[in-house]
Amino acid sequence: MTFVIINPEKKRVIAMKKLQLAIAATVMMASPVFAGDAAAGKAKSMMCAACHGAAGISMIPSYPNLAGQKEAYLANQLREFKSGKRDNAMMKGMVAALSPTDMDDLAAYYANLK
Repeated sequence: MTFVIINPEKKRVIAMKKLQLAIAATVMMASPVFAGDAAAGKAKSMMCAACHGAAGISMIPSYPNLAGQKEAYLANQLREFKSGKRDNAMMKGMVAALSPTDMDDLAAYYANLK
């Protein structure tokens, strides 16, 4: 049988490194990954307005409101529609011509609406 004795100081250093990694991961996840241009998104939002409303508030209950949603969430949903991970024929057609920048801009625009 082998016993390993861990130095208490080494234990503290390991704990501090884990804490630093946890803090860094939290900061990275909280920072905006999708930094779109809201003004450019507004100019691109005309095609969205037919279903989601001019101000991102849908008049049709089955279509979601976009105003005030988190930017990263909106950008991710657009990417998932485009990739096919989310399957919706209407949205697949709407996002087909959008570039990643277009998606980020639209997400920024709708995220800034309240």
